[in-house]
Amino acid sequence: QVQLVESGGGLVQAGESLRLSCAASGRIMKINTMGWYRQAPGKQRELVCAITSSGSTNCVDSVKGRFTVSRDNAKNTVALQMNSLKPEDTAVYYCYVHLDDTWFSSNAYWGQGTQVTVSS
Repeated sequence: QVQLVESGGGLVQAGESLRLSCAASGRIMKINTMGWYRQAPGKQRELVCAITSSGSTNCVDSVKGRFTVSRDNAKNTVALQMNSLKPEDTAVYYCYVHLDDTWFSSNAYWGQGTQVTVSS
């Protein structure tokens, strides 16, 4: 089994910053893509940013220039630095990891979610 533990959510004012972190542990052979999704009330879950095992990153247009995703392969962690936060960034943020957990299988795992609330 694989566990993902998130931290770093909270309540901030517009224009402020937050940093989310996620640590993966358990039966892990190789981590492929890591990233963050978010889900706002009444909306579908959307990909925010992702980072591949080689370090290539991509983020949704609405956060480009404000959010940065990074990873530490030695520690099996992924982080999301969120700057210049806006009220529309308010959502539950979920860590996402796609990894090889045996020689013959790969699976996707999700964190428990952390609330980010941005007040105007």
